[in-house]
Amino acid sequence: MKIMDFLCEKAVSADLKSMDKKGVIDELVDLLVKAGKIKDKDKQKIIEIILNRESLGSTGIGQGIAIPHGKCDCVKELTGAIGISKRGINFDALDGEPVYIFFLLIAPEDSAGPHLKALARISRLLRDKYLRDSLIKAEDEKKILSIIKEEDQKKF
Repeated sequence: MKIMDFLCEKAVSADLKSMDKKGVIDELVDLLVKAGKIKDKDKQKIIEIILNRESLGSTGIGQGIAIPHGKCDCVKELTGAIGISKRGINFDALDGEPVYIFFLLIAPEDSAGPHLKALARISRLLRDKYLRDSLIKAEDEKKILSIIKEEDQKKF
């Protein structure tokens, strides 16, 4: 599975403005609404699903990365957004460090396979410190997409 199989190209932010967990989730879900991947009427429902998932345990996996995610019957296919915080946000990450890179995933209720493959793919991709640093330093959305597309071309 490639990142671009589920990442919405129009749901990318090189400079998230939010300063807290809920704000970042709102901002990322907004990107998916603006990109037409989520209906505006479903926005609050999705935010609640993701926040409920966060209450079970933070999706801040450490090394400046968080992968907030959830399942909702309001999407027909796995879809995702990526956002970069230049300042870093307290996301209750496992290592206690601020989070800079956010991948938000929304999957249909019945899609365990693709959902888990996407989480594994993102985790594998972001193990590379050089890649993480490149994403954080990216000056715009086009650069973020180009970094991800380049990584997708490599064998994994």
